[in-house]
Amino acid sequence: MIDYEYLDQDYPSGPPPKRGIWWRVIGWASIAMAVVLVGTSLAAYAAYRKLEGNIKHEDVAAQLGGKRPPKLNKSLNVLLIGSDQRNGANAKYGRDVGERSDTMILLHLSPGGGKAVGISFPRDSMVQLPQCKSTSGHTIPAHLGMINESFNNGGAGCTWHTIETLTGIRIDHFVKVDFSGFKRVVDALGGVKICLPKRVADKSSKLYLSAGRHTVKGEQALAYVRMRHGLGDGSDTGRIKRQQKFLGAVVKAATSNGTLTNPSKLLSFLDAMTKSVTTDKDFTVDEMKKVAGSVQGMSAGKVQFITTPWMLYPPDPNRLVWKQPDANNLFSAIRNDNKVQAETPVKKVKLQPSQVKVRVLNATTTTGLAGRVGDQLTQRGYQVGKVGTFSGTKPSQTELLYGAGADQQAAALAQVVPGAKPVAGQDTPAGTVDLVLGPDWQGLKSAGSSNIPASTSAGAVNAAADPCADKS
Repeated sequence: MIDYEYLDQDYPSGPPPKRGIWWRVIGWASIAMAVVLVGTSLAAYAAYRKLEGNIKHEDVAAQLGGKRPPKLNKSLNVLLIGSDQRNGANAKYGRDVGERSDTMILLHLSPGGGKAVGISFPRDSMVQLPQCKSTSGHTIPAHLGMINESFNNGGAGCTWHTIETLTGIRIDHFVKVDFSGFKRVVDALGGVKICLPKRVADKSSKLYLSAGRHTVKGEQALAYVRMRHGLGDGSDTGRIKRQQKFLGAVVKAATSNGTLTNPSKLLSFLDAMTKSVTTDKDFTVDEMKKVAGSVQGMSAGKVQFITTPWMLYPPDPNRLVWKQPDANNLFSAIRNDNKVQAETPVKKVKLQPSQVKVRVLNATTTTGLAGRVGDQLTQRGYQVGKVGTFSGTKPSQTELLYGAGADQQAAALAQVVPGAKPVAGQDTPAGTVDLVLGPDWQGLKSAGSSNIPASTSAGAVNAAADPCADKS
């Protein structure tokens, strides 16, 4: 018996700043459904036309805006959203306080079944949210905020518009799944295999399991993926990694236990899933059938899950900011259907701040920003020279430009400048580093935080992996 009473602690009156991490796992069910839908044969779908009546559809075209990223190839990009809706079958999870989402995953399917990549966007990411229309029709101005605000403000359409704007990736469809969908997909698969590095005794969820291999179902699976304590380091991104491994196990089960090849199993599975999903009006069963024919035969080994590269948000260590240029490199690879590369490490150099000569140049519309940043660098011991306005072409993000002989100094300064990769500057004086403040500027990293943790595509989760191979 799972104890749900504690869930209400995360939902006082009004929108809370942070919510239970486990809501995001609902998104894992949506990915499992998408993988199954695109992995079955054309012939099998003829028997499942009745599934169309199970699916709820939303028309989100008006929220996407007129200017959208171009479609560069025949890949398919599906936005997967986890909903914490609590009415109907989900009422036992707490009070009906509206609908929120802490799950945003972009599933990229290469043409011909070459590969599938699921990109997870941490809910606490601080981003520039674009202007969006709410579900009631009023305009929400562009502003800096947590990425999951997009769904709270304008539903699936606003989230779709936000992800397209931030990544430049053209999204084809969205799938939204609720609590019941997660349990149904696990149960329909006969359970999912996990591996625990140690015994778990979590009082909040009442999950008690010994160390080693287990097959979990329904409520027990929910308890496992939403635990706040007892496994890993307790961090938001640590739990994302665990949930990605669980999702990998879901995909592996779906592609190896006969679900895709046994018409009876497949019908039962899809019937359970389609009763719990909402999609855009164009993502019909007929459209899913077309997708299935193009990528049938995809194996679990071709499915990979990655977290958007991140680092701590300097003004608030409880929030994250995307690490650049690694995040943009990842998005570019997805846009162009290229191989995802490991992030570029920042070269760490043991130089004292007093050995770094820097000019601070403001390329934003924020008056006085260069002066404030210059003062902060001076207080930390850096040699601050010119402070003023950048006269060149305005960059889209913060830049570190070094003159002749100052590459090591630029690498040292990069340790306290979020997201900037040092490059040679044509107009930067010899021995000097130009810090060009772009529109993405969020502030210097906290003193002594040069080793801020960041996600890496090298730590991606492969769906075919043995759950006991890596017990982290």
